Formats: sequence, structure tokens, C-alpha cells
Amino acid sequence: MNRSAEPCSALNVPLPSVRPMLGAPASHRNSPGAAWLDQLPAALIGRRFALVFASVAAVFVLAGCAGYKLGPTNGAVAGGRSVTVNFFANKTQEPRLIEAVNGALRRRIQQDGTLRLDTTGGGDIVLTGEITAFERSGISFNPSDIATVQDYTLRLITRVKATDRATGKVVLDNVVSGKTSIRIRQDLVSTERQVVPLAAADLADRIVSLLVDGAW
Repeated sequence: MNRSAEPCSALNVPLPSVRPMLGAPASHRNSPGAAWLDQLPAALIGRRFALVFASVAAVFVLAGCAGYKLGPTNGAVAGGRSVTVNFFANKTQEPRLIEAVNGALRRRIQQDGTLRLDTTGGGDIVLTGEITAFERSGISFNPSDIATVQDYTLRLITRVKATDRATGKVVLDNVVSGKTSIRIRQDLVSTERQVVPLAAADLADRIVSLLVDGAW
């Protein structure tokens, strides 16, 4: 019995591509121009796409960090000098301002890290000051009663002095203020008690920025 030497016709049927062109429309995936992609190993395609995505990500990261510098901005070594924060004198009639300002200054110095907070009284820089004013100004009024203030700006104004302990040189002598906005919820006194720390934090941020950015 003679058997045909010709191969089975089923083996001659071309198989469809199992790796269509990535990202191409369905109508273009079987086009002749996409055939080269089917010849590339899957691992090579994966590496090429990974490299492209990594390059794009690096560009965005570098662009976002442009102009940003960690640590001190005046060339000083982080923690190289210490500062003692004395309690500010309160020249206003408002209570609890001294504690709020002193606590906010200490926290901000520690968070910034440029200067080292000294709690023994022997810091290289001695920070003193006085709270000269505690101001409220209306910024919006109750729609149903235009004589009633609804939102206030609360401002803490201070005179700040920083002295180099070794030389006695005054390295900072400025009027600095901190502020925050408040909306009256229950009564003005209880609302102010809650938001004074916010104004003190803003004040501390401004004072510490002046200290660490100084040329001394």
C-alpha cells in the first residue's frame, strides 16, 4: 500500500500571529508593517518598554526637584550651631500667647534642622523678643446681619532679636508677624483659643526662615 509522501495539508495552514502589535488598532495589527514586531522576542520588547518608561519617569523626577535643596540654604552645616529660645515678653492683654509662641518656635527649629535647639541656656544664638500686638480684622460678614463679622484675620506681631552669644553681635532685629483666618463658631473667645496656635505656628515659620537664611 502506497502512502503519499506529501505533507498533510492541515500543516500548511498559516497560523495567526499570537503577539499583535502593541497599542495598534485592531484593523492594523495584521498589516505587513506590523510583522517585524512578531519577530522580536517577548523579553526584548518588555525590556525596551521598561527602559522607555523609566526614562520618562526620571525626566519628571529631575524636573520636579530642580531648584530644590535639602538642608540649610546659607551654606551652614545642618545642626552646626545651636539656638536658645527665651520666652517672649507679652505686651498685650491677651493671655496664653507666651506659651503658644515659645512652643511653636521650638517645634519649628527642630523640624527645620538647620539650627540645633539648645534647652540648657548655652546656645550659640540667643533668641529673644516681645509680643507687641494681637490684632483682629474682619474679612467677611454675616449675610443676614452685615453688622456681625463672620470671618476674622487674627495677627500676632512681635519684635524679634537674635544675638551671637560669643561676639554679642545682633544678627537679627526685625518686626515679624504671623497670622491665620478664623470663622466664629460658638463665641469669639473660645474660637480664638483654638486658632492662636495656628497664628503662632505661622509666626515661628517666618522667624526661623529669617534665622536660617541669614548671612551670619
